[in-house]
Amino acid sequence: MRLKDKVIIITGSTTGIGKAIAKHCVAEGAKIILHGLEEDLGMEVLQEIGSEHAIFHHEDISNEGCSDRLVDVAVKTWGKLDAIVNNAAWVSTSNISTTDRTFLQKVLDINTISPFLLIQSALSELSNNRGCVLNIGSVNAWSGEPNLLAYSISKGALMTMSRNLGDVLMREHGVRVNQINPGWVLTERERERKKQHGLSDTWYESIPAMYAPSGRILWPEEIAAAAIYWLSDESGPISGQVVDLEQHPMIGRNTPKDTNTIPKK
Repeated sequence: MRLKDKVIIITGSTTGIGKAIAKHCVAEGAKIILHGLEEDLGMEVLQEIGSEHAIFHHEDISNEGCSDRLVDVAVKTWGKLDAIVNNAAWVSTSNISTTDRTFLQKVLDINTISPFLLIQSALSELSNNRGCVLNIGSVNAWSGEPNLLAYSISKGALMTMSRNLGDVLMREHGVRVNQINPGWVLTERERERKKQHGLSDTWYESIPAMYAPSGRILWPEEIAAAAIYWLSDESGPISGQVVDLEQHPMIGRNTPKDTNTIPKK
């Protein structure tokens, strides 16, 4: 087992990518702290993977002191903390006209500042165990879609933080910090989000090749499988790295000629 006896906090792990990472971590021998806003969904995940392997903490990640409480739960329950996965995020639609100060601050609080505060709260424990941090970003960090302005800004900031702390914390504390940037992933919420945008119930079955050269978009389990490498000792001393997980390059891509079948946003 690649994560045997490791204790890992996974924020936003009641659905989607976070849930898939939690299930993969348990399958690899880890003890985990589930976290999320939806108490009913959190309890469902806990029941699925077993209370002997996990405990669920129900709280808004941006609440004052939430990061300290998550670390306390880990240490009080399992006696230590080896890793954190900063996955919780608010995927929010906005553009230059609809993004005001209050909205932008809320997005940054959830997507960028809260991950920083959790790293800060966990640093002593992670340093004691030569642990690691895995930040879950987005390919939108590189520039983002026009209607994902605030979200893209927050993920760009997270990416810079991962590179900065990946260097500093490795040198000063022996703690690795890395980030993966998923592309378009078929999560439960993405299914519903696109339906709300006017697409059919089966929109994901016929994605244009411009967006999915393979004929489909990514699955949460594929992101989770990649996360295990960064959380395990297999990744050795590698730190400060950002890896895009998408089926086409985001920078310098050769755009297909057929661009007339762009799905509604």
